[in-house]
Amino acid sequence: MTSKRRSSGATRIARPTGWTFRGDVRVANEPRGASAASLDSLASRFALEAGGRWKNTVARPANAIGLSMESGGLESEPHAHRESQLVYLVRGELICEASSALWIVPPRSALWIPASVTHRIRARAPLEGYGVFVEPGAAPNLPRDCCAVSVTPLLRELLLRLATRPALYDLEGPDARLVGVLLDELAAVSIEKHRLPMPLDPRLRRLVDAMIADPANRATTKTWAKRIGVGERTLNRLLVAETGLSFGRWRQQLHVILAIQKLSRGATVQRVALDLGYESASSFVTMFRKALGTSPARYMASRLTASSS
Repeated sequence: MTSKRRSSGATRIARPTGWTFRGDVRVANEPRGASAASLDSLASRFALEAGGRWKNTVARPANAIGLSMESGGLESEPHAHRESQLVYLVRGELICEASSALWIVPPRSALWIPASVTHRIRARAPLEGYGVFVEPGAAPNLPRDCCAVSVTPLLRELLLRLATRPALYDLEGPDARLVGVLLDELAAVSIEKHRLPMPLDPRLRRLVDAMIADPANRATTKTWAKRIGVGERTLNRLLVAETGLSFGRWRQQLHVILAIQKLSRGATVQRVALDLGYESASSFVTMFRKALGTSPARYMASRLTASSS
């Protein structure tokens, strides 16, 4: 289904069904100003199976698609693919909900989503990213769980190159060898700590929503437990059972995820520290370094440098 409608001064284009695009969208190698044609081209690459999964219509071990947006954003409904996929971000911000967790994908990072895993994606412009879809069985050593991964310079160049090749590339030619190297690189990726486990218990989800809405709130576990109508011990027990983390560790990981999101948008370290309720920038930097092994400034500088290279 294809639809267009005018809303709040922006054109909303939904292609394929379940996806909403706001702004100008370009698929790799298509001319500027060809948003509708780009989306039609993108939609033609997928078909909906009887079981409700999206299937790549191109029979190849792996296929890559590039997508860019200078304004607006995109959002999907929960959906799944028959193929596994890697979503790589060159610039912009992407959030994904999958496997009872929330991921923030900053520049130079990627998210690996195994076949048949239901997920929901939101992103905001300016945005440039690439997706590679991998046939089940094409490479047996790829991650079996949804995870955030670091993208090496070689993997980045392979993704960009494959996105420029014809969808029906020669299975015996140079493109096929390129795909082989790409799959080898995917099997060797390093997993990054960008995962925030999300509980399913309705009381805990109220807690999560409140803490995301007000991350600077430094209320104690006892206070938060009272707000959702449970005892302090019950709150900790439920959170550990559903996320594997204590309240303190979960809140720290929430702050790491939100910090990455804010830093990716261009916020200063001082601004992020204040937004997350830290008494000083140095205390925030200490927390960030303990969690990710580097300071926020160095973390973002490495990604922005790689994104512009």
